[in-house]
Formats: sequence, structure tokens, C-alpha cells
Amino acid sequence: MHDRPSDITKIHFVASEAPEAQAAFERLTARYGQVRPEEAEVIVALGGDGLMLQTLHQHMCHSVPIYGMNRGSIGFLMNEYHEDDLLERLEQAEMSVIHPLRMKVRDRESVTHEALAINEVSIFRLTYQAAKLRILVDGQLRMDEMMCDGVLVATPAGSTAYNLSVYGPILPINAPLLALTPISPFRPRRWRGALLSNEAHVRIEVLEPEKRPVAAVADHTEFRHAVRVDVHEARSIGLKLMFDPGHALDERILAEQFRY
Repeated sequence: MHDRPSDITKIHFVASEAPEAQAAFERLTARYGQVRPEEAEVIVALGGDGLMLQTLHQHMCHSVPIYGMNRGSIGFLMNEYHEDDLLERLEQAEMSVIHPLRMKVRDRESVTHEALAINEVSIFRLTYQAAKLRILVDGQLRMDEMMCDGVLVATPAGSTAYNLSVYGPILPINAPLLALTPISPFRPRRWRGALLSNEAHVRIEVLEPEKRPVAAVADHTEFRHAVRVDVHEARSIGLKLMFDPGHALDERILAEQFRY
């Protein structure tokens, strides 16, 4: 937990295109005002987790905290929607700080691309052919060949997203860990992934890239025909998320492990 803003008066609202979010935006800006993002003490995001990820990416290099209210279909990163007492809720909110992943991709033309991921970096096959990958951690070869649909590296914040859907582990938000999780592994069939230190540097090399092309994706940023992908945590970037007391991200992730 980290110090939260006090005496908040300057809010910048953003909303998804959903009708419910747009209607909430109109009501809330009329009631609480609207300042430019560079002047805001807090950004309030109205929508679902997709909008929250988009807002976090847009303000990646700013220190302004972001408070989400659910006006979408999925709201794991959002608070419940209430229009009353918003200023009091913001002043009482608890803060979680998360760090994104930095992805560096080298493609078949030897061009290097970079992107940041809040949830995960994923490698996907592009054709009917299974991907053939080699995995190194901190420069040491850990898997010389894996046949699969792909593999991903997830942050604790992203461990309940795509990582969970491919049977990866849920990580406590404050755990100094990353999840390395295969996607539909064919060989080795029983490998279920690994837990890595958040200081680890992961390199994924694509074997037979012409025959078995893959894409590298950082959240929603995709680069096709990758031949090598390097991933590590960007510790210098801290993203601040605000949650109502008792509903902070660490509690949500813990509660998710007891769902059945």
C-alpha cells in the first residue's frame, strides 16, 4: 500500500464507448467537473478492464493515480459504480503500485520493436503449424525445444487474465514473481510452466520461423514474424491503481484463488 492523495478536487474522467459509460461520463463531469489530464490529481476511468488497460497505457509515464468504476462487462480492475460521495471515496481509497513488462522483439527483417505490457507478453503461432520455441532465463538455456500454440510471461496483475485461462498460476499482487506459462503445449506435454523472479530476463527464440511463424504481443500491441523476444520487468515505471478499502488488488487476487 502507498500514500493516497488527500483533499482531491481535480479529476479527469475518461469513458469507454459503451452507452452506460458515456451516460455516466456526462453525469459525473456535470457533477464533479472535468480538468485536463495533466492537471488532474486522479483519473477516473468509466468502463471495464479493457478501458483500464488503455488508460494505464496512455498515462504510463505520469504519476497520476487511476481509479476505475465498472461500466463494462468485466471489472476485475474496477471499483463498484456509485455516483454519490466520489470525492470521499477517492480520499479513502487504497493504492496499489504495479510494474509493467518491457518486451523487445527482433523480427525476420532484423528490425527491433519495443512495447510495454501491464498484463502479459504472449507469443502465438500464426498458422496451422505449431510454434517451436526455445526458452532461456537470465542467459541460461532452460528448454531447448517446445512445441506449442505459444507461451506467455504474466505479471501478478495479469496473472488472473489470459494467464489464468491457460491454467497458469495466480500470483499475489505484491509477490516478486512472474509466471511463465505455456499455451496448449504439445511437447513436452506435461510441462505446466514456471514461476520466475521478477528480476528475471526471459528470452524466447523462435525455431524454424519461416515454416512456423509467430507473433509477439504486449497486451494489445502485436509484432508479427518474430524470431526473438526478450522480456523483463520495467521496475522504473510504477502505475498507481486506487481501490475502495477492503477491495484492493491484493485482496481481489487472493479471493480469486478461492473461487470454485
